[in-house]
Amino acid sequence: MDLQLADRAYLVTGGSSGVGLATVRTLLAEGARIVTCARDGSRLADVVAAAAPDAADRVVTCGADVRNPDDVNAVVAAAVDRFGRLDGLVNNAGGSRMAPRSQTTLDDWRDELDLKFSSVLNTVDAALPHLRHADAAAIVNVNAVLARQPETRLVATSAARAGLLNLSKSLSAELAPDIRVNSVALGLIDTGQWRRRYDESGQSKSFADWEAEIADDRGVVLGRFGRADEVADMIVMLLSPRASYVTGSCLDVCGGVARYV
Repeated sequence: MDLQLADRAYLVTGGSSGVGLATVRTLLAEGARIVTCARDGSRLADVVAAAAPDAADRVVTCGADVRNPDDVNAVVAAAVDRFGRLDGLVNNAGGSRMAPRSQTTLDDWRDELDLKFSSVLNTVDAALPHLRHADAAAIVNVNAVLARQPETRLVATSAARAGLLNLSKSLSAELAPDIRVNSVALGLIDTGQWRRRYDESGQSKSFADWEAEIADDRGVVLGRFGRADEVADMIVMLLSPRASYVTGSCLDVCGGVARYV
């Protein structure tokens, strides 16, 4: 199936690893042009060059902190300067804060909420004038099942994810019909961190057996971790004009771990 992405231009935040890097690769494979950013611009440039050596003319990398509006404005300007257009965004920047409420300070709460919201609001504000000129503009916000299924060990992240899901729904109504806004909600995804944990654990069992054991403990019905490329495929489909009648939706990419209906 032709996803109709060739020669369109997309901004992917957090493109130096994991889901962000996999999304860059997948979009490039579909013929799209990419601007991607991360806080460590030098590392990002090296990683993307290694991942897509034959697509250098279709990729721009920028060092940027998505919490800083000036940084994000510069990234969007670089996209438009290089490609003359911007057709969509993938808001992927952000991590998880592993701590219960009793160990989460007010500054921790502020930092977590700032990252989850600023990373989306700044890119949307900077890109909006250009997206309004696109014929099939789309935004995909990378979220987590924590948004609907909170974890007490990740209390601040769970709350921030819930807020981001609500914000995404509001944006889908505000920006319609010109711009579609959707989310993907992730479960346990092996973006390299799980492999590192396995290596550090000194396990005698194979990674596959160790992975299956954790998946079973967490209630992942498919019995394994997801892969970054499996997430990227869903993100790219939602960006595609093929998903032209999908907005305000949240697609679970979690191996069936979600317990909500």
